Amino acid sequence: MVRSYPNIVVTGTPGTGKTTLSMQICEAFQDVTGAQPLRHINVGALVKEKGFQASYDPEWDSYEVDEDQLLDYLEPLSGGTAPDPLEEDPEGCEQAQQLSSDDETRGGLVLDWHTCEAWPERWVDLVLVLRCDHQRLWARLEKRCVQCADDRNYSEKKIAENNEAEIMGVVMEEARESYAPEAIVTLSSETAEEMDANVERVVAWIRAWRQQRGLP
Repeated sequence: MVRSYPNIVVTGTPGTGKTTLSMQICEAFQDVTGAQPLRHINVGALVKEKGFQASYDPEWDSYEVDEDQLLDYLEPLSGGTAPDPLEEDPEGCEQAQQLSSDDETRGGLVLDWHTCEAWPERWVDLVLVLRCDHQRLWARLEKRCVQCADDRNYSEKKIAENNEAEIMGVVMEEARESYAPEAIVTLSSETAEEMDANVERVVAWIRAWRQQRGLP
């Protein structure tokens, strides 16, 4: 089984804009029919919805995720393996060309989570690590000290922990330990202008990925 759309990991410290970027990528990319085949997977929300929680940590007011359940759920949607470019893998590309834009096994997952090491490397075509100045990040996270509409509530302890993680580049290091260097792209995510530029860059990359495989 092969996929016809690339799977993209969007990761970074909480507050760097992962969900906003993921949603905008899915909205911006359209195939030749005008369909929007990419699927935004907000992993935190999915874990809550499906009950993929293993245990609760009262010190940090957070749940450990049952990654086995999570991966089992997403595996059929991941699309198996990515075909190599057309000149190297004509058979795989031909299989990908036969998939419709609404085929459940098409891939096209945009995996939005603050960690990235859980995903099997065979699933992942691109890893976007969002970075943000730590002072700007602190200000963003302070807004979450008051209960938000999406139930994200951040104590000062969590803010400090996340701010330190951003300064130390924890998520970037995790990505480097989990995926090939050529699959990882670091994006500054501090302003609306940067966000728009990031969306354009990723959409162009998706189109190039498909063109290399003879996909329109």
